[in-house]
Amino acid sequence: MTFTAHINVMPLKELLDPQGKAVLGGLKNLGLGNVHDVRVGKHITLQIEAGSKEEAQHIAENACQKLLANQVMEFYEVNIQ
Repeated sequence: MTFTAHINVMPLKELLDPQGKAVLGGLKNLGLGNVHDVRVGKHITLQIEAGSKEEAQHIAENACQKLLANQVMEFYEVNIQ
């Protein structure tokens, strides 16, 4: 079966997010002062051939740990469909 893994990678909350700060400044310059915080991350979609949803989850987690996320600075969430 083919499963779709939706992976969200975000900077750790304890760390500064320079990209988020730049976007926040831009929004304020555009008159959107109601926004108080911005965190910028990435969304990755993988098509995984696996025998079960659990196996697809394991493959996606392995990909995140080895390549897709820097665990020193980022956390990730995996959703298998």
